Amino acid sequence: MSPDQPQCSRADCRDDAAYSVVWRNPKIHAADRRKVWLACAEHVDYLRDFLASRAFPVRVVDGLVDGSGVALPDSPAVGDPE
Repeated sequence: MSPDQPQCSRADCRDDAAYSVVWRNPKIHAADRRKVWLACAEHVDYLRDFLASRAFPVRVVDGLVDGSGVALPDSPAVGDPE
């Protein structure tokens, strides 16, 4: 993976990333902590659903972000694009 060409975080996918899936695990991460998986158009729903099924707060953002300015929902499983 090259920082010049960010790729999807889905295993074995080499497509260019177009979305950021921002999330945190409330059992181990403080409320201000953000994790980011990058996603292509084909896998964005898969990655969001994977995290939401584990009751993690998650939000999908168009484009590539570091997650620092993304507000996560108080309740899990909300991944509406901003």
